[in-house]
Amino acid sequence: MMKTTLEIPDDLFDEASRYAASRGESFLKIVETGLRRLLDSEPQSAAGFRLRKHAFSGQGLTTVAMTQESIRRKIYDGRGE
Repeated sequence: MMKTTLEIPDDLFDEASRYAASRGESFLKIVETGLRRLLDSEPQSAAGFRLRKHAFSGQGLTTVAMTQESIRRKIYDGRGE
């Protein structure tokens, strides 16, 4: 089991603590149940995230050593300074 620290507003903590106590449950159990309900209610994407393939034109990597100043000049070339 993972241990973590949560920061929640005092009033929410107090309300959740009272809710847990009224049902004979621990605060931890109430938080866990709430998180499970939230996650179970969200539709899960079967495919997940896929990064699209994208090709860029150009000559690839350069073997020319560049300084920070030369990189800056290339970035701003034709854009004013």
